[in-house]
Amino acid sequence: MAMNYNAKDEVDGGPACAPGGTAKNRRPDNTAFKQQRLPAWQPILTAGTVLPTFFIIGLIFIPIGIGIFVTSNNIREIEGNVFMYYGLSNFYQNHRRYVKSRDDSQLNGDSSALLNPSKECEPYRRNEDKPIAPCGAIANSMFNDTLELFLVGNGSYLTSIPLKKKGIAWWTDKNVKFRNPPGGEIPLEERFKGTTKPVNWVKPVYMLDSDQDNNGFINEDFIVWMRTAALPTFRKLYRLIERKSDLHPTLPAGQYYLNITYNYPVHSFDGRKRMILSTISWMGGKNPFLGIAYITIGSISFLLGVVLLVINHKYRNSSNTADITI
Repeated sequence: MAMNYNAKDEVDGGPACAPGGTAKNRRPDNTAFKQQRLPAWQPILTAGTVLPTFFIIGLIFIPIGIGIFVTSNNIREIEGNVFMYYGLSNFYQNHRRYVKSRDDSQLNGDSSALLNPSKECEPYRRNEDKPIAPCGAIANSMFNDTLELFLVGNGSYLTSIPLKKKGIAWWTDKNVKFRNPPGGEIPLEERFKGTTKPVNWVKPVYMLDSDQDNNGFINEDFIVWMRTAALPTFRKLYRLIERKSDLHPTLPAGQYYLNITYNYPVHSFDGRKRMILSTISWMGGKNPFLGIAYITIGSISFLLGVVLLVINHKYRNSSNTADITI
């Protein structure tokens, strides 16, 4: 059956209906929103509105930045509860493919993902025809140096400093994001049956610790490493040195000996390793970057305000030009 087409019908909302039928109208409702009649506001950027904005940003950001910077620098890295960090430089954990190379379902204890990891983990998805647990480049590159700290006493006698390895990961990571495969009283090794360790690991994931509350996917060293850093130079929490008494410092003055079991090579990517001892403040550990960023932005805004003020004053008083709108 042939059908005539009329452009006017489309504009008016379609062809006329048969007698007795209900007319169909495709026009939007006659409301301010659908007919685009809502009131609009467009700021007019003049010298009188832009200049105060720059000065206000500068006056707010500079004091905040100075406060954060001073607070960071005042963190004493020997007293109170002391946090031991390991640091890496020139290690790009923020690379796009590296960040995606993991399977969160597997890390959350999903049994199907355990034996069939995500393709995002390639090329660290399978090895020797077995699924890797945990899979991916992040897990495969886990930091595995061992650090031990000793106080050197009289006669070069070494006193071991207790290093607490639990309580270093975020609570949400430990209790929500990372879980071992279900199994109740079944040994952890059996729950990981059918999988293999990451290529660069010395031992499988179910042998990371003798403490079953800190073993497998819920091992806190592993959890800390899996939270990728935003910058190529970073530090990650390694151990906690708890203060035993308010009358004695956590780390008394003296000579200390750091024993490092070297397992993690850094020469291949021209990196460096370091160990940091630090206390924390309300803003976390010692990190001057945020304060410097606030001071820089505030200073730039204040400087731009001064420059624009001078330009506005010069041309506003000129008889050869009209008023300038920025």
